[in-house]
Amino acid sequence: MDLAALTEKVRELAVETGAFIREERKKFNRTSVEKKHAHDYVSYVDKESERRIVSRLKDLLPEAGFIAEEGSGSLNDETYCWLVDPLDGTTNFIHDNAPYCVSIALRNREEYLIGVVYEICRNECFWTYKGAPSFLNGNEIHVSSVADPDDAFLALGFPYNVYDYKPTAVKLVDRCYGQVAGLRLLGAAAAEMCYVAAGRFEARIEAYLGPWDIAAGSLIVQNAGGKVTDFKGGDTYVSGHQVLASNGKIHDYLLEIIDKQ
Repeated sequence: MDLAALTEKVRELAVETGAFIREERKKFNRTSVEKKHAHDYVSYVDKESERRIVSRLKDLLPEAGFIAEEGSGSLNDETYCWLVDPLDGTTNFIHDNAPYCVSIALRNREEYLIGVVYEICRNECFWTYKGAPSFLNGNEIHVSSVADPDDAFLALGFPYNVYDYKPTAVKLVDRCYGQVAGLRLLGAAAAEMCYVAAGRFEARIEAYLGPWDIAAGSLIVQNAGGKVTDFKGGDTYVSGHQVLASNGKIHDYLLEIIDKQ
């Protein structure tokens, strides 16, 4: 498989889908929004974006299965699997608030092979593939070298599983607020993981995500020199259940905070 050539086609698809989303935002009406769960929304834009992406990916790699946020595609023990979030940051999109993005990843049974994230509001395409560096619009990117927590700029995510995650969220705010350079809640996991890869944040922390939320961003962070684990330092992050992505320098510090009672 020519991963470089396939990645180029996925990049083109992500940017094209992002252009569609950008145009739809100009005429978007919030009355068309559906509620999936409490405070968790979907729109016709998510669904149409996913339909377009899945259709094209089937042509690019017919033997691959799919895990897509809005339920398109199928997965039946195929060797390859696409993980698609057609509009990460839907709530931001609905409220005309940046960032929101398209996220597409490819994996086999052992590892991620391709990661592409197109952040629509800033017209930024982040991408990588197995064995390659990570790039932003053609320029190689790297995580930051910040090692002192006092200088660390952190992105937090507050998932929809409010009661399950609230103790961890309260702990992170209580132990980081005033002890690090800053905390932010942006609301788009895939984009924020890419911001870690580009050195804009030192870390991004959240739980109760889907595998489509973090697949592409995880590979982009790792290939930019960073680290991604679950909250125990393990590799179950691939499920999205617990995800800590960092520059690697402050990773142990954050694991200790999360693990403290």
